[in-house]
Amino acid sequence: MAWFKRQEKGISTPTEQKKETPDGLWYKCPECKTVATMAEHKRLHYVCGNCGHHDRIDAAAYFELLFDNNQFTELDADLTSADPLHFVDTKAYPQRVQATEKATGLKDAVRTAHGLSAGQPLVIAAMDFRFIGGSMGSVVGEKIARAIDYARQHRVPFLMISRSGGARMMEAGYSLMQMAKTSARLALLAEAKVPYVSLLTDPTTGGVTASFAMLGDFNIAEPGALIGFAGPRVIKETIGKDLPKGFQSAEFVLEHGFLDFIVDRRELKPRLAELLSMVSIVKVQQTPAA
Repeated sequence: MAWFKRQEKGISTPTEQKKETPDGLWYKCPECKTVATMAEHKRLHYVCGNCGHHDRIDAAAYFELLFDNNQFTELDADLTSADPLHFVDTKAYPQRVQATEKATGLKDAVRTAHGLSAGQPLVIAAMDFRFIGGSMGSVVGEKIARAIDYARQHRVPFLMISRSGGARMMEAGYSLMQMAKTSARLALLAEAKVPYVSLLTDPTTGGVTASFAMLGDFNIAEPGALIGFAGPRVIKETIGKDLPKGFQSAEFVLEHGFLDFIVDRRELKPRLAELLSMVSIVKVQQTPAA
C-alpha cells in the first residue's frame, strides 16, 4: 500500500516552510474525547455536542448567552475588596487581588447586570470562578445584595448563577457575614413577590450553597455540576468510606429533592423565559381586582 510509504528518500521541509496548527482552534472533550473546532464548541455554548459535557464558562459568557444581543447595563462594576484583616499567606491579600485583577480583567468574583432576556427584563448576578476560585468575600456579598435591591425596587425577576469554592478565607468572618446579608435581602425579595431563580453550576460549594444558592423560588442546575457543602474528598476522609457513585452531582442532588430540575445550557434561555412567563401569569391571576 504505497500511500502509507514515502516513495522518495531524503525529502525534508525547511523549517520556515513548515506550518504549525495555531493553538485554540480545536477542542477535545475531557469526558468522551470527541474533537471539535472551537468555533463549533462556542456555538454550542461550550457544551460537548457528543456527550453533553458542560465546560465551565465565565460571567461574560453567561451574559452573552442570556441577554438579548448581549446588551446589558452592569451594576457596581468598580467595587473592589479591601483588606480589613491585613491577611498574608504566600503573599499579602491586596497583592493577590491586584494580581488576579490583572490576570482576569475582573474586579471580584461576581458580575451583576440588568437587561432584556427573551424580551423580558431580568437582573443577573453571575459568579466567576477565575477570581480566587469564585470565593465569596465582602464585595461578592455586597454586589449580590445591591443586585437584589435593584430587582426588588424595579420589580424585575432575579437570576443568581453560582459557581464558587465557598467563603474567602482572606476575609474570614467578613466573608461569613455575606451569608446572612444576602439571605436577608432574598427574604425581602420574596416578601415583595419578585421571582428568584437560582442556577447552580460546577462547582457550587461551601457558604454559597449554605446561603443564597439554595434559597431560590426555583433551584435549577446544569448537568453534572458538583453541588455540596464540603467537597467529596473532605467527606470521604472524614467518614472513612467510599462515597456513592455520582455523589454530590446535580443528578444526585435532584434525586434527593434539593433541585427542581436540571437544564442543558443550550436550552437555558428559552427554559428560563418560559418559567418566568409562567410565574408572571400566576401573579397576574392572583392579583385582586381593583
